[in-house]
Amino acid sequence: MPKTKFARVIICRSNPIDPDPRVEKVAQALVAAGFMVKVLGWDRTAKLPQQEKLNGIWISRLPIQADFGRGIQNFPALLRWQWHLLIWLLRHRREIDLIHACDFDTVLPALALKFIFQKKVIYDIFDFYADHLRATPAWIKRLIRWMDNWSINYVDGVIVVDEARWAQVPRALPRQSAVIYNTPKDILANLQADENQSDQNPFTIVYVGLLQRERGIFELINVVARHPEWRFHLAGFGGDEAEMIVLANQLSNVEWHGRIPYRQALQLSHSADIIFATYDPAVPNHRFASPNKVFEAMMLGKPLIVTHHTHIDQIVKKFDCGIVIPYGDEKALEKSLLLLSSDPQLRRQLGNKSRQAYEQNYQWSQMEARLLSLYQAVQFE
Repeated sequence: MPKTKFARVIICRSNPIDPDPRVEKVAQALVAAGFMVKVLGWDRTAKLPQQEKLNGIWISRLPIQADFGRGIQNFPALLRWQWHLLIWLLRHRREIDLIHACDFDTVLPALALKFIFQKKVIYDIFDFYADHLRATPAWIKRLIRWMDNWSINYVDGVIVVDEARWAQVPRALPRQSAVIYNTPKDILANLQADENQSDQNPFTIVYVGLLQRERGIFELINVVARHPEWRFHLAGFGGDEAEMIVLANQLSNVEWHGRIPYRQALQLSHSADIIFATYDPAVPNHRFASPNKVFEAMMLGKPLIVTHHTHIDQIVKKFDCGIVIPYGDEKALEKSLLLLSSDPQLRRQLGNKSRQAYEQNYQWSQMEARLLSLYQAVQFE
């Protein structure tokens, strides 16, 4: 890709990038294409380094203390984040040509810079904000949804993680857009083989990600508790983390890993017999979900367990790379796990199809090309 007019990019994200695989991949792709890239994140613990260089990318963090998953109670902290983000962007405006705003909680300050200083803005929508808020009044969600549609129509380019996401914003008319799946780089050959993994070893389940009850993790813990011969590895962070830790510590066959680096997360998933990715379809965002763990499982050649009516089920059915169950149905979950645990050949068949789907449809190199094409379209608009 040729050198671009908008060579200086700031990526804004309302988490500490500790880790954030998608943000890191986007930043690395842009750097490789000749952009000068920095990342600005929100450190809700206020304990991480405020400046850090990771894998060649400079990361700045704003230390604003707040909790996860508290809905409207986090509103004051969210306002502080928005204000400090705006101030940071204003102070550094001469160092910025383009703002890559991740999700709704970064796009409004970015648009302020666009309107006042003619900065270009690309809006990268991981999840539609109004549809994942917990314990938030309906009128606030409606207001956010309206503002989200408005933002999409005024930014210079929009990224969504799946074509199905457009159904959530039927009135949106973006100037430029791209679909970039939450798919990982292909590092399978670089991961260490688990020498202890064999058909005779304990059946191993892995979940790494956001720790919320809407992910079916409590149901999985209940099932695993009835099968001490299995092993369950749990890692991540989130609003229901404390309760999950208590339950995990009560079971000898559940291992709690906490927040772990992305490479370690992939290595842990590489040791799994199956990857668990169930989402509650009652949550609007889940009905259009394309979570990174699904594509990580494909890259690793692992079978999946997912739930009906979450869009992931269509992907799994299309490529025949896992089992689809009703959300919250412990009996169906247990039946599926019993089937997979007792049939190593079935696991291998599903895993091979999973890897084939990744190679043919979801490699990161394909997503990288879409990203750079969008940037090129925005710069010459």
